[in-house]
Amino acid sequence: MTEAIGSTATPESGRPEDEGAKKPRRGGRRGKKGPLGRLGLFYRQIVAELRKVVWPTRSKLVTYTTVVIIFVVIMICLVTVIDYGFGQVVKYVFG
Repeated sequence: MTEAIGSTATPESGRPEDEGAKKPRRGGRRGKKGPLGRLGLFYRQIVAELRKVVWPTRSKLVTYTTVVIIFVVIMICLVTVIDYGFGQVVKYVFG
């Protein structure tokens, strides 16, 4: 972060910028795994996230699906009517 000369602002940690700077760690647990180890970790994380998902009940799923299908049909009808109207206007103006 670049500040103007004479500014009284300090970094968020409350320490001057030069003292608080640390070099990033290299290696460690994450750096030592090979491609298969990282792939296994990725798979385990996916499974852990899927366990947190709150799955809808069957009746809610049917309700949500019905609402979506009805909405899509209404939007298709709306776009069709607008397209037909524009087509008629173009025929009247140019044809």
